[in-house]
Amino acid sequence: MSYFIDVILPIPLQKLFTYKITEAEAGFLQKGMRVAVEFGKSKIYTALAYSIHNSQPIGYEAKEIHQILDELPVVNETQLKHWDWIANYYMCSLGDVYRAAMPSAFLLESETVVQLVQGSYDENGLSNDEFLIYEALQYQSQLTINQIVEILGKKTVFPIIKELIEKNVIVVKEQIYEQYKPKLVKYIRITNEWNSDNKLTLLLENLSRATKQREAVLVYFQLKATHKNVKNELLLNEIKGSAAVIKSLIDKGIFETYFIQTDRINFNGDSNDIKELTEPQKIAFTKIKELFKTKQTVLLKGITSSGKTEIYVKLIKELLKNKKQILYLLPEIALTAQLIERLQLYFGEYLSVFHSKYSMNERVEVWNNVLESKQKAQLILGARSSMFLPFSNLGLIIVDEEHEPSFKQFDPAPRYHARDAAIVLSKLHNAKVLLGSATPSTETYYNAKQDKYGFVELNQRYGNVLLPEIELVDIKEKHRKKRMSGHFSDRLIQLITEAIKNKEQVILFQNRRGYAPVVECETCGVSPQCPHCDVSLTFHSYKKELRCHYCGHRQAMPHNCGACGSEKLNTKGFGTEQIEIELQELFPDVNVGRMDLDTTRGKYGYQKIIGQFEAQEIDILVGTQMLSKGLDFANVSLVGIMNADNMLNFPDFRAHERSYQLMVQVAGRAGRDKKRGKVAIQTFNPYHQILQQVSTNAYEEMYKEQIDERWQYHYPPFYRLIKITLRHKDFNRVDDGAQWMGKALINIFKDNVLGPSTPAISKIRNYYIRTIIIKIPQNQQLGATKNAILRVKNAFQAIKEFRSIRINIDVDNY
Repeated sequence: MSYFIDVILPIPLQKLFTYKITEAEAGFLQKGMRVAVEFGKSKIYTALAYSIHNSQPIGYEAKEIHQILDELPVVNETQLKHWDWIANYYMCSLGDVYRAAMPSAFLLESETVVQLVQGSYDENGLSNDEFLIYEALQYQSQLTINQIVEILGKKTVFPIIKELIEKNVIVVKEQIYEQYKPKLVKYIRITNEWNSDNKLTLLLENLSRATKQREAVLVYFQLKATHKNVKNELLLNEIKGSAAVIKSLIDKGIFETYFIQTDRINFNGDSNDIKELTEPQKIAFTKIKELFKTKQTVLLKGITSSGKTEIYVKLIKELLKNKKQILYLLPEIALTAQLIERLQLYFGEYLSVFHSKYSMNERVEVWNNVLESKQKAQLILGARSSMFLPFSNLGLIIVDEEHEPSFKQFDPAPRYHARDAAIVLSKLHNAKVLLGSATPSTETYYNAKQDKYGFVELNQRYGNVLLPEIELVDIKEKHRKKRMSGHFSDRLIQLITEAIKNKEQVILFQNRRGYAPVVECETCGVSPQCPHCDVSLTFHSYKKELRCHYCGHRQAMPHNCGACGSEKLNTKGFGTEQIEIELQELFPDVNVGRMDLDTTRGKYGYQKIIGQFEAQEIDILVGTQMLSKGLDFANVSLVGIMNADNMLNFPDFRAHERSYQLMVQVAGRAGRDKKRGKVAIQTFNPYHQILQQVSTNAYEEMYKEQIDERWQYHYPPFYRLIKITLRHKDFNRVDDGAQWMGKALINIFKDNVLGPSTPAISKIRNYYIRTIIIKIPQNQQLGATKNAILRVKNAFQAIKEFRSIRINIDVDNY
C-alpha cells in the first residue's frame, strides 16, 4: 500500500501539495510536524504535515519528502483549525497563514552548494573563471553560490556553474540549514578526579605556589555552597582575574566546562499581592464574571484611567490558579514596555512576551515554552501575532484598547483583524474574551447593544480623579490676532509654562513624524515628489534629507528648486521634529523628548523613552499616536493636541470615529494621579461636532450619529466590506484590468459595488493602484459572495494581458 502526505507550503498558493512517504514514515509522522520537501526544480521548503492518507494525487507524480524535521508536532490541531478559518474568512491561502504564524527560524532555508566530482580531470579544458572555482574546490570540500560570487567578483555565475556541470567537474546539491540556535550558558565544575573531600587538601597543596589558581578553586567552593551550578562568568567576576587563570586549571584537569541551554529572556517576579479593587472596580469585576457564565465575549467600557488593568490582573490571577493559559493582546509594542513592569510585579514567573521587536531566537523560545505548556509561558503578553502561538489550554483572551486600527493586518496576507480572529480562537478553546476600551469601536459597541456581547461599564476614574478639563483653542482667531509663536498659540504656551513651573510633565501630540510633510518652491509652487510613489517627500531636519514614508526613498535636501532653480524653498505643514525644535527655542531650559517611528527603531527604543519620561528626566514629550494608547504617567498634568483638523478631514468613512477615539485617548493621559489634568486642542474649526463631543466626553452622542450615518450609507456594522486592490507598473494595463473586473462584479452585485476608483495615493513603489469595494448586505450569504469574487478573479487571471496584475483581497478592510 502507498502512503502519502498533504503538506502546507509557506507560499501563497491556494492548494495543499501531496508527497510520497514510506510506511515507516507514515507510522511516525503526525499532523503539525515539519518536513523538508522539494518544490519546483530544486528549491527546498519547510512544509507542515496536514494529513496522512493513501490517495494518490491527480495530475502529477508525487515526489518523496526530503527529510522529517521534528520528533513531535510544533503546531497543534486547534491551531490548524484556526488557520483554516483565517484562510477561508480572509480569502488567503493556508501558506500565507503558515508563513505569518511561524517564527521565521522554523522555516528552514535551503542554499545551493557545489562539490567536485570524484576522480581526476584535465584542467586545460577549463576557462579562467571555471579554473578559479575548480582550484577553490581543491582546498574546500564545497562552496556556496555566495562564495563563488565573491571568488569570481561577478554576480552572473550560473552560466559558469552550468558549464562545469556539463563538463562533469562539479555536482550541485541543496544544503538545508537550521536558523534557530539555542542559547548556551557556560558553567564550570571540578573534575571527578578532584571532587572529594580528601583530595581537596592535596589539591590546595599542589597549588600553593599558583596563588591566583588556588584562590579560584577556593572561590569556586564558596560559590558552590550557594549555587547549584557555577557560571563561568560569575566565577570570573568573583576572582577579578583573567580567563587565563581558569584556562590553566582546565588544562591541568582540575576544572572542566559544560553548557546548559537557557531562554534568552526571563522575567523574574514575586507573586506580590494585587492592589485592592475600588468599589466601582469590584462591581465591574463581579459583573464580568457573572456575564461569562452566559456570554463568551464581554465588552468592558471603562473611561480613561478607570483602572481596567487592575480588573484584568484580578481575572488573570484566578485563571493562573486553575492552570489556564491567558493571552493579553495589545495594539502597540510601546504599551508592552510599560505593562511588562506592572505584570512582572504580580506574575513574573508566569510571564512571556511575544512581538516583532524580539529577535527570531527569542520568539522561538516563547513558541516552544507555550507548546510544552511551561509555567513561564502561562501568561502571554504581545501584539497581534501572539495570537498564532500553540496554545493548548487557553482560558482567557484580553484584547486591550480593542478599537485600535493596529489590530488589523494590512500587508502582507493574511489581512486579519486580531480582535475578530481572537474571538474565533476562544471558541475553538472554549475560552472567554474580554474586550477593553474607553472608546469602543462602533461595531463592538453595536454588538454589545444587540446583546451579542456582554456589556460592563466603568464610569469612575481610579481614586475619584475628575476627567481632564478640555479646552478648544481657535488658532484661526489666534493667527488673525497675531498670537501664534510658530505652531504654538499663546494659550498653549501659557499652560505649558504653568505645568513646568509646578514641576509637572507635558505630552504634545502631533500625528505626523518628520519636520514638514511638504517642501514648496515659493516662486513656482513645485514641491519635490517621490520618484516611486504619488506623494510629496517629507523633510527630516535632523539628517537634512527628504524621505518618502511609503517606500523609504531618501534624498538630500536640495538648495534650489528642481523645476525653476529658485533658492526660495519653504516648508508647509509640521511634524513632531519641528515641534521639538520649536519647543527647544521657546523653553531652552526644559528637557524635550520625542517618541515616533524615527526614535523607537531599536529593540529597546520604546523602553528607553518611556523609562526616561517615567523617571521625569524628560519634561515635555512630543509624539505621534504611539502616545495615545493606554500609557500611564502619574505626573502628566497637561496634554496638547497641536492640530486636530488633519485627522478629521481624512477620506475614510471612519475618520470621525477614529478622530474622536484618538483625541479622547490622548486626553486620557492627563491628570491620572491626584490632580485634575488639562487638555488643549488647537483647531481652525472649534465648532466641529466631533470636537464638541470630545470636549464634553459624549461617546453616546458620537456613536448615535455614526451609527445613523452607517445605516444611511450602507457601511459596517450593517454591511460587510471587501476591498479588492489591483497593482501594476503599467498605468494603462491596471486601468483596463480594473474596468474589466469592475464590470464583471457590477453584473453580479449591482449597486453594491463602489469603483473601480483611484485611491488618494495612486502609486506606491512604482505600482499604479486601483481599488474596488464590494458591500455585502446582512441578508446576503458571505460564503456565496466570496465564491463569486473568486470566480471573477480566476476568470480575470485567465486573460493573458491581465495575468501580471497583482490582486489583493481584503475582507473587513476597516
